[in-house]
This record gives sequence, structure tokens and C-alpha cells, in this order.
Amino acid sequence: MRELDYDVAVIGAGTAGIAAHRAATAAGARSVLIERGPGGTTCARVGCMPSKLLIAAGTAAHAARTADQFGIRVPDVAVDGPAVLRRLREERDRFVGSVLEGLDDLPEDERLGGTARFESDRTLLIDDAIRIRFRAAVIATGSSPIVPEPLRGLGADVLTTDTLFEIPDLPASLAVLGAGAVGIEIAQAMARLGVAVTVIDAGDTVAGLTEPDLARQAAAIFASEMDLHLGAEVRDAVADSDGVRLDWVDRHGRDQVTRAARVLAATGRSPNLEPLGLEATGLRIGETGVPDFDRRSLVCAGAPILIAGDVDGWRPVLHEASRQGTIAGANAAALVAGRPVATPEPWTSLAMVFTHPQAAVIGAPYDPEDDRRIVGALDFSDQGRARVEGLNRGGMRIWADRSGRLLGGEMLGPAVEHLAHLLTYAVADKQTAQAVHDRPVYHPTVEEGLISIMSKIIQRS
Repeated sequence: MRELDYDVAVIGAGTAGIAAHRAATAAGARSVLIERGPGGTTCARVGCMPSKLLIAAGTAAHAARTADQFGIRVPDVAVDGPAVLRRLREERDRFVGSVLEGLDDLPEDERLGGTARFESDRTLLIDDAIRIRFRAAVIATGSSPIVPEPLRGLGADVLTTDTLFEIPDLPASLAVLGAGAVGIEIAQAMARLGVAVTVIDAGDTVAGLTEPDLARQAAAIFASEMDLHLGAEVRDAVADSDGVRLDWVDRHGRDQVTRAARVLAATGRSPNLEPLGLEATGLRIGETGVPDFDRRSLVCAGAPILIAGDVDGWRPVLHEASRQGTIAGANAAALVAGRPVATPEPWTSLAMVFTHPQAAVIGAPYDPEDDRRIVGALDFSDQGRARVEGLNRGGMRIWADRSGRLLGGEMLGPAVEHLAHLLTYAVADKQTAQAVHDRPVYHPTVEEGLISIMSKIIQRS
């Protein structure tokens, strides 16, 4: 067995792992990056990039079909499913290739392929062929899609984001389990590409929205494009001659049946921890199987091991994974050198859904019981630029404390990906509604709606 020694061992070459290795090396630690494959980051390979390519195709088809509102007549819209998926994969592979090129540039002694397993709190085994002694380690192994129990006997008829983008053609019909960010994005894109879509979710909200009025609007908007069922539970799923038969119970307790050519499991992701043998490390393992860790330093309790990215289950989005990887790598090097670890403040939380209308949740969560808050509301139905574009659906809810300092909000509407960033920066900088209101805003833009809602908060503060 080969014996190797490193200051820092980073397990996983995704967004967090690459950032951790880079930060540890920059801090002077001799670091190795271990990847069992396929690599290329979840975002580029099976996450944000291929899903946005599917959304872009659906948006193009929808724009052609709905051009009539502007007096533009498009007599026929034909969707070439294989061509849609071929472009998706070609562009996806470009994104993945750029990530892999960066990994190929690493010196050979800084990168190892294989499956890592902890032998102790100071040693790792790689495929039982290499033993690595380390002084600190970073777990950055990512996560995998969860397939709910009723779907586990369906074989290839059940899709996840790991397999969806490899199908050769669009299915005639698709059942989607889960109305969160991934489920509703893919459901709407598929519906706009001509797929008959049914969405089933046990919860009462869509796209992560929790403010009741926005959640109701979202459910109504998305239900106009697909068969949407909230508060429903799938009891059984079997393959039949037409694809898949789902037996489920609706929110009123009535038995229902849905048949679809394929079914997509979009009910969340679980951390990739099982192969690691964490029981050998002495770490304290929580109820979810994730080691107890400090959310600022990312150091786990019980050993010189840190955790970063989707595997920790805290904020599974790319910008957080990159930042967590950087913090974990630098802190791993600090542990090796005997220096204090850094404990930076967490970023203002930002979650976004790229449906149409877009949705976002920013900062402090919605809390109807907090009477110390001022809540400002805006309806996009009569917002000038939104009406010009024919995108006047949804609204914004933004909350502040009694002094007018902005705390967070939820959004459903046009250009939300931009509005949400503006609010995120304002919350992070502890700005008041007055300070945001006093900034210049060009006319006519959707951003004027943000200024309108600031005026309402100012009047009440």
C-alpha cells in the first residue's frame, strides 16, 4: 500500500472542494484533492446550468406561443425534443469541460482519483490502495437526489437530475414529485415544451415561498400551465404499459391516479457521507447523519475535520458552497499551523427560483407572529415596466424593523433575480428603507417597484 503525507486532505472536487484545496494551498498547506468521479461540479453537470438550458428552451417556445398579446402572429410552434436536449448537453458539456480543465492543471501530487474512507481521525484510505496521513481534512463530497420509497422499484422510469438530462427525447408526459425549486423549474420548462406535466407535493407551497399571499399567487400561476396538486401524498407507483402509474391521495383524502410516461423525483437531496466511514473519526454525528459543525468556522466537533458545500445540508447553493470551501480550506491550513480559525459572519441568505415569474426568498424568514416588523407589499399587476413587457404577475413582500432597517423579504415576479440581489445587499449592509429609497432608479424599470415598496415601509416606520 502506498503511504502519503499531506497537511490537508480535501475529499470531493466539486465547487466547495476545489475552493477548499485552493484556499489551503494559498495559505501554505500541502494539500491534496481527492475525487471519486465524475467531477465537474453538481452545478455544471446536473444542476443549475443544464436546468437553465432547459428553462431557456421552454421560455423561447412560450414566448412564440404568447406573442399574440403584442399583435405578433406566430401560426405554429414546433418543438424538436431531441434538438432541445442535444443543445442542452452540448452547452452543459462545455461548462463541465471548463471545470475539468482547471483540475487537469493541478500538479499530479495534488490530485488523486478514488473513493476515500476514513481509517481514523488522521488517516484516509483511497480504494484500499493508498493510505493518506493528514493533519486536517475537509469533507466536500456533495449530495445526491433522494428517490422517495414509492418510486424505488421503477428502475429507468424514474428520473432524477442525475439522469433527466441524458434522455434522448422529451417524454409525452411527466409526473414530478416535488414543487420546490428544482421540481417547479423543470415542470414549467417541460410544460412549455409541450410535455403534459403533473406536479404532486405533500406541502402547501411552491418554489419555496412561505408568505401566504405570494404562495397562493404562485400556486395559481403555475397551475395554469400544469396539473398541480399540493397537500398530496403518493402512496404507490408501478410501471405499466404506458409508463408509470402513481396512486396518491389529495389534500381532501380522496384517492387519485396519475399515469405518465416518466416520473421525476425532485424531493430533495441527501449528503454523500455513507462511503466515508465517519464512525472511525470520533466526530459527533447529528440525527441527519451530518457531523456537528460550527456554521462560521465549518470545523466539526471531535476531530481536525471540516465540512463544506452541499454535504453539510445548510445552504446548498453554489455561491455558498464556494464561500464555505474557501473558509474551510483556509481554516484547515490554520489548524495545521496552530493558528486560530476564522469565524466570519454568514452571508445574508438568498434563494432563487428561475421560473417565470421568478421567485426569491431573502434574509430573515417570513414570521407572521413578529409584531415588531413593518411589512411592505407591492403587486406587479399594475407596475409600469411589468405591464409593458406583459409580465405583470406576482408581487413583493419586504419586512423591516420599526426603525425601517431592512430584514428580508419574498418576491414573485419579473426581474426578481435582479431585485433580490439589490435587497440582499441592502440587508447585508443593514440599510434602511429610506437609504434604499434615496438611491437613483431609472425610468421605466421594474426596479421602480422596489422604490415604491420602500415608500410604504417609510410611511409606516
